[in-house]
Amino acid sequence: MTDLRHYDVIVSPAITEKSTMASEQNQVVFNVAKKATKPEIKAAIEALFSVKVTAVNTLVRKGKVKRFRGTIGRQSDVKKAIVTLADGQSIDVATGL
Repeated sequence: MTDLRHYDVIVSPAITEKSTMASEQNQVVFNVAKKATKPEIKAAIEALFSVKVTAVNTLVRKGKVKRFRGTIGRQSDVKKAIVTLADGQSIDVATGL
């Protein structure tokens, strides 16, 4: 049985040109919760997708200041996790959970 907290850790898969290139090196990129730690991310990925994770690298992309109809707004910060999978393992992010 998967723990429901695992669904709170992983927000969404990050599907970009760069993450598609990383998939060739057995890596998958996810947007994760701001307060999520590397062990929590590893546990969530292994539980939800039934794969073996060898490494987790995280980064925080700071929100940009943008204008919308003349008023200044700010995009929120986004934490991403680059998850390296064991050889022979894969996650199809197009199907979803």
